[in-house]
Amino acid sequence: MSQMHDSDHGLPGEPTEDDIEQQLLNGLSLSSPSSNYSGVHEAASPVETDEEDQATPLSSDTQGALGLFAEAAQDMATASVELGLGRHFACADFCNQAAEKAAQAVSLLRFGRRTTYDHDLRALGSQVNAPDDILNEMERLTPFHPEAFYADTPPEEADEVINAEQAGSYVQSARKILRWARSIVLSV
Repeated sequence: MSQMHDSDHGLPGEPTEDDIEQQLLNGLSLSSPSSNYSGVHEAASPVETDEEDQATPLSSDTQGALGLFAEAAQDMATASVELGLGRHFACADFCNQAAEKAAQAVSLLRFGRRTTYDHDLRALGSQVNAPDDILNEMERLTPFHPEAFYADTPPEEADEVINAEQAGSYVQSARKILRWARSIVLSV
């Protein structure tokens, strides 16, 4: 899942990105006795990040961010299964959910809380300072929130409105969003 090098190790006693990713894949709690990782990150002073020189807040919900990112990854896997089953709207819906959860994971990490929004993924992305290319991908997935989609399309026709090629492109959009979020959430 990740393309990290074996030489990427944290300080002694601190988990590496591989450790965190393995815990997410195994469904372990990051506050379990086998984990050295606490849920809330308290920083003595702001730490600069690569993205727009933003400061890490004094209190961010690291464990919540990791858990929500794991949910986004699960939704991404489900989207791929739905695509394979020919359930194209379900695929697009899970892509929408994965994008939302990935952005909300970034929000938990950066602000210590989820960001309130009205199912407009681009607006959510703007609030968590996503770059323009990610905002564009989020905008592509916005129409697939069920509440909005079913307003114009009867549920029994949903899979006929989206073809396999379109659904596959939504999977690619969601994967790009997840890669962006992973670079932030798993870099803690």
